Amino acid sequence: MIANRALRLLGHRVRRANIRQLLYAISIPVFKSSLYRRLLEKSGNEAPQFVPTDIWPGNANRGSVTVEGDFECLGTVIRDADKPWLASSVSDAWLANVSEFDWLRDLRAVGSDAARTRARELITRWIETHGSRWQRHSWQPAVTGVRLANWLGQREFLAIGANTNFLNQFDGSVHQQSHYLRHICKFIPAGFDRILACKGLILTALSTKDSRQLSRWVKQLDREIEAQILGDGGHVSRSPAIELSLLRHLIDIRSALRDAKEDVSHALQTAIDKTAPMVRFFRHGDGGLALFNGSDEDEGWLIDVVLSRSEARGKPLESAPHSGFERLAANRTLLLVDVGNPPPAGFDQQAHAGTLGFEMSVGKERVITNCGAHFGATEAWLEAQRTTAAHSTVIVENMNSSELLSIGGIGSRPNSVSAERREADGNIWIDAAMMGGTGTGDHARRLYLSANGGDIRGEDTVSGTDSQKFVARFHLHPAVQASLVRQANSVLMRTPSGSGWRFRASGGVISLQESVYLGLPGQVKRTEQVVISAATQNGSGQIKWAISRLADET
Repeated sequence: MIANRALRLLGHRVRRANIRQLLYAISIPVFKSSLYRRLLEKSGNEAPQFVPTDIWPGNANRGSVTVEGDFECLGTVIRDADKPWLASSVSDAWLANVSEFDWLRDLRAVGSDAARTRARELITRWIETHGSRWQRHSWQPAVTGVRLANWLGQREFLAIGANTNFLNQFDGSVHQQSHYLRHICKFIPAGFDRILACKGLILTALSTKDSRQLSRWVKQLDREIEAQILGDGGHVSRSPAIELSLLRHLIDIRSALRDAKEDVSHALQTAIDKTAPMVRFFRHGDGGLALFNGSDEDEGWLIDVVLSRSEARGKPLESAPHSGFERLAANRTLLLVDVGNPPPAGFDQQAHAGTLGFEMSVGKERVITNCGAHFGATEAWLEAQRTTAAHSTVIVENMNSSELLSIGGIGSRPNSVSAERREADGNIWIDAAMMGGTGTGDHARRLYLSANGGDIRGEDTVSGTDSQKFVARFHLHPAVQASLVRQANSVLMRTPSGSGWRFRASGGVISLQESVYLGLPGQVKRTEQVVISAATQNGSGQIKWAISRLADET
């Protein structure tokens, strides 16, 4: 069994391999060598001729924690952290996030001399430990690109009261990192990382007024935009979190180009105009993001800031066929449904096995959700949160709808996923189907939303072999109170505002079970899930369910 699993993993590694990945792996020993380190040390330390302005707000509360000597990242506080990028017993995601230096904004938000001193101390220590010594987390191309942008964006804040020695050291490190990024950029495998690397290279080219390099990297960004942004404006990763991050980074690049009096390419402007409506597409009424493919809610106010600075007024689509999502809205009720295949290799690192999953909110209150994503200081939730069972959909024989690889990404996946949308008199129907999956047969899901938003109905049909057990899960938001009414085969649900809903089911046994909510950044919350258990007979099985607002029942 173990040998078969190892062989399958090796097979997926081989199928996912490409020439860029091979060259990237081969190049790492070169970049770690003392010879390359000496080469970087000759990069110079000239002060920038142009400094971009960082346009995003920081968090003064987090900044104050850092000023006092501790360090907060992804919801976890490290005590007495003089070198947080060297912390032990933390996740790879935590180390990479720290190494991007987004937290400099938090110190700038504090704005005191003590905050500047603390920022300079931490940067100096990073240069001493990692400055020209390649490290796996700190020198990833994407991390390096984001760090360069953050350092340049905060240079004016850092320079106030700084001595010449710090500025020379700081500017020298910027030159070294940008040289490294130029050398490795051609080896970066396909993925979102290439856009982040382009951002760092564009901003450093602007800072040195190197028009040749600027033209080169702007053209590279345009190519990545064409390859990664789909026709409906969605990112190929199918992740709301990456969609928001993409928009924010593109706005940064446009802002820097404008400030430097450089042209903004048509591709960049069009990408912003297309991406902003898709961010709106993925928002619930509370302003936060839907929980698909490695996303959490994020902060609604910050999303407002991003959308405002996008200057794009486009409204969200009802259907996003290229991205594989449907948005059903009636009155104050909203359903967001995943009706697409997992993203392709290279863009599926955070992808979840949540095909045909959906979320439901009413006004500013979430009712049914997916479990979400938690990227904290430990990796305890990384595998569980990607499973089909962590989504509001059907799971057959406890097998994920797509194979989740331990190396990240998706292995075997459904043969096809399709959806058809119909509307009449304000009522909306979605007929979606997943064919294949990881040996679990076919799953068809029909959803209906009434024109008044008070009646949601669903049918889940599983086709395969006889006596296959299948379960439909509906994860509830932690703020929803639920109680099981066994005699009526139903669950009563109440939201914080007092709105009441009844969940009914037929064709299976309904129960109320424990669940977990990972949708709040850095937090893990207990919640409940409605579960309908059934089995196929004669190769097929069907359950029907309905969610109705109590005020609408007669």
